Amino acid sequence: MDRREFTKLSLASAGLALHARGARAAEQTRVGFTQHHFEIDGRPAYLYSGEFDYFRVPKADWKGRMQLFKETGGNCLATYIPWLIHEPEEGKFVFGGEGGVHDFEGYVETAQEMGLFVIARPGPYVYSELRYGGLPGWLFRNYPQVMAKDIKGRPINVESISYLHPVFLEKARRWYGQICPLIAKHTISRGGPIAFTQIDNELAGIHIWFGSLDYTPESMGFGQEDGRYARFLKARYGDVAELNKLYGTSYPGFAAAMPLAPPGGGSAMDVRRLKDYFEFYLSTVAEYGATLAGWMREMGIDTVLTHNAGGVKMNPIYLELVERMGSNFILGSDHYYNLDQNWAQNNPSPQAVIDVLCSLESLRLMGFPPTVWEMASGSASDWPPPTAPDEKTWYWANLALGMKGCSYYIFTGGPNAPGTGVTTDIYDYTAPIGAKGEVRPLYDVQKELGLFLKARPWLEDAEREYDCRFLYDFDLARADNYWTGQTDFQLPGGEAWNFFRRGALTSSLCASLSPVFCDLRADDWLAEKATPVIAVCCSSMAAAGQRRLVRFLEGGGRVLIAPVLPGYDERLRPCTILADYLGSPQIKANPEAFPRITIAGVANILQNGGSFITPALPAGAVKLGEDETTGHAVAWSVKTQGGGEAIFLGFRWVHAMREHNRMMTALLSRWVGQQKVVSSNPNLWTSLRTGKGHSLLLAMNLWTAPMEAEILCRPWGRAAVNLGRQRLEPMTVRYWDVSRGAV
Repeated sequence: MDRREFTKLSLASAGLALHARGARAAEQTRVGFTQHHFEIDGRPAYLYSGEFDYFRVPKADWKGRMQLFKETGGNCLATYIPWLIHEPEEGKFVFGGEGGVHDFEGYVETAQEMGLFVIARPGPYVYSELRYGGLPGWLFRNYPQVMAKDIKGRPINVESISYLHPVFLEKARRWYGQICPLIAKHTISRGGPIAFTQIDNELAGIHIWFGSLDYTPESMGFGQEDGRYARFLKARYGDVAELNKLYGTSYPGFAAAMPLAPPGGGSAMDVRRLKDYFEFYLSTVAEYGATLAGWMREMGIDTVLTHNAGGVKMNPIYLELVERMGSNFILGSDHYYNLDQNWAQNNPSPQAVIDVLCSLESLRLMGFPPTVWEMASGSASDWPPPTAPDEKTWYWANLALGMKGCSYYIFTGGPNAPGTGVTTDIYDYTAPIGAKGEVRPLYDVQKELGLFLKARPWLEDAEREYDCRFLYDFDLARADNYWTGQTDFQLPGGEAWNFFRRGALTSSLCASLSPVFCDLRADDWLAEKATPVIAVCCSSMAAAGQRRLVRFLEGGGRVLIAPVLPGYDERLRPCTILADYLGSPQIKANPEAFPRITIAGVANILQNGGSFITPALPAGAVKLGEDETTGHAVAWSVKTQGGGEAIFLGFRWVHAMREHNRMMTALLSRWVGQQKVVSSNPNLWTSLRTGKGHSLLLAMNLWTAPMEAEILCRPWGRAAVNLGRQRLEPMTVRYWDVSRGAV
């Protein structure tokens, strides 16, 4: 039994009593989750939540605004519990009161009366545009040593805490000692509405977003034999001589080893050291998260624990946390497309939606129902404006790509407590329900989606139908944190990760392909040989991952490999398992400054990223593409003994021209056969979702101009459903019920 099924059973046995305070008690309700969906009363259901912070909304308005949320189809509320509000002076805790600012329990009891679940978010760090990220100011004034420091010993940011500093842990445990018993008192196992409890908030963001990992000596244990860093290195290398060989150093012991100042010099030894420290840092984040979870359990909280990755690109950095947290835990992500003009886009863009696809698929591969714990709902900035039509497009695009639960940030707001906010006195956020209770157009958008989901519980079980799979390498997805720019490697991981998203994946969607991801770390994708795999590689790939690809090919699988073959393992040691299996070809960067690339019959393909040539093909290989200027092979295929086939595509691009998606179609057509969906317009992306006898086709126009296309789909592998020519207005997502083979 895996951790998801364990959680489902443990929560079901605990139950949830939503007791009405009126004439009668509500029936017993159960809530839980599996890897694929949330469940209420044993049935798949969408977790539809909204951030409703008790300390900002006037107490007199709680019931009325909660009722408005219920009418959207909502079944859950989320609230931060800010430490700085409840302990304004060290040792002085404030709870309850008439105004509602400190009345967490009153809020929970009101939610229960209204029949809503609650997600409790007690930090210690919460952000929420509060001073010091919701940490008390006295903590930084009285104990400045707890501030996280960069490698030069300078504080990273005014609110960046060093998670494992002993003084901070002492103060944070005291805070948990006050708030956790109150949360535990109202959890589902005790007849209350609290179904989920979040540990901290957007872990690692308070360091990474401000330009540095944490290098605080007291937390990391530099220079100590029993320090965290020395223990990490010893566990990884065993003997300091091995470390010195791979680092090019002469440390007398692990205690003497110090982290390398980023970005290093680009050598293999430097990249290895930077990668080691990054993974060590993530292990300390995981230790901190597990410490908080341990306190919660010790203090009586038995709900599912949650955490929110601080954005669509951050999920992969929580692998260590997921491993430490165990079964009763869900990782989700925050999905925003714009919060101020420093963001890359003003409204939902194809680039932003590509990252949503990567986020939701990575959560699924980690074993969770893809959940957006913070879904954009308004903005901390009035400009660029968070318009209701744009946000509607964002929500439906997330749904199309696999979202199984969400919590809007925020549903409603109000005044900040005096001296706590970093923005203005009013935290309105242009939310669906304004600070004064006014109902805005965004409310109708959320209500439309909520009622749509409520009427279609089968969607919780639905999965995307696919005709190709992208091999997802978590190491690759994390590499841009330490491995970019000029290095001694043929292709750094950070550059390959950008190619994964902006090149191969984007071109596949523009080719009307329907991709899902499979996990390089797992074996569960190996048995399915009928669907091809696209493996985007950098210069390194875990040895176990290379062996999996070889097993897949030996068993008759088909793989498109681009744009290089890995020559190193996960520790950046020489490892050529995959290359050796393919005949040990010598892959070289194309020296031609102005190549003319032709691949699989598609001529003059724009090279805007780089190409790699194979001067001498492996035995039995067939050339599929070349640089016409030199005649050198850029793409080739080779059949394997087990009936499989590998295509090597030595080409890296940022999707820009029709030839890019035509190339993907040409290369994969021999393997894909009939595509799940065919759209004549590469600017309209589609998703076909099927479950329990139902199929829903969604098409996304993420542009500010109307788009038209001839669209055909094949739900359940049955006869094609021809939707004919369809028109999508600007920034819209349309859907068609194709369950019975007709629109």
